Amino acid sequence: MNTIKSFKTKTLDAREGYRLLTSIVVPRPIAWVSSMGLDGSMNLAPYSFFNAVGNAPPTIMISIGERKGNIKDTLRNITETKEFVVHIADETLSEKMVHTSGDWPYGASEFEQTGLERIPSILVKPPRVKDAPVAMEVKATQIIPVKGTVSTMVLGHIVCFHVRQDLLLENGSVDPNLLKPVARLGGTEYATLGKIFSMMRPKVEENNK
Repeated sequence: MNTIKSFKTKTLDAREGYRLLTSIVVPRPIAWVSSMGLDGSMNLAPYSFFNAVGNAPPTIMISIGERKGNIKDTLRNITETKEFVVHIADETLSEKMVHTSGDWPYGASEFEQTGLERIPSILVKPPRVKDAPVAMEVKATQIIPVKGTVSTMVLGHIVCFHVRQDLLLENGSVDPNLLKPVARLGGTEYATLGKIFSMMRPKVEENNK
């Protein structure tokens, strides 16, 4: 018989809590974020504390932690300009995406570090990754320090979607089998899509509500 081990979070240090959280909440989509500071410096970095949180208008969230007690370049840039671009990396871009997570000094462009080609966005200043299958131009609406943590949550409205045309289905959605996104697990582990299946929501008669 399997037994359950319980962990009171007050007894865990930050690293232990992080390891449990990030290995339990899986898989996590990855926001590959490009941003630009007021001085024109560009940054590109991945964040797996990321998700969609609203649809009218389309709204997403990323959560950005500190690095060695200092604010990360992404948050610095978004705070200054209120603009960023979120890309979805596919399997072919996974190694370059992970490379952009390196601890590069402020002002060092990850585009140059990885050899990724950038192209202009339409409605925001930060550039896009040319080869990314999906890019979403975003204008930040709320920047919220997460109480009791070293993380800051950024909410933003998507003002422009860029989707590679071969990914689009007739109903206007994106085919996940063709998108082939990379997801985050715990530690150094990542995942690709496994089995995809459909399930219909139950239809509840009005008089049963």
